[in-house]
Amino acid sequence: MNQQLAHTDVKKTNNGALLLGTGLVVASMILVPALAVRLGLGASLTGALRIALMKASNRAVSSNTDVSKAA
Repeated sequence: MNQQLAHTDVKKTNNGALLLGTGLVVASMILVPALAVRLGLGASLTGALRIALMKASNRAVSSNTDVSKAA
């Protein structure tokens, strides 16, 4: 019984992490370039912002994957 509850909690955590990761990817692929054009930011700054958001997305998804392996 406890194993089933633990598995359900991990699954919910993974769904939240995937949602967060997906949101960060959408922001980096669509919103950052659109805002950069609107604000007149340079390509290098736009690229740096996109890389930072992609790294944050990767950390959000992979950190919860490690937790599920431990459980």
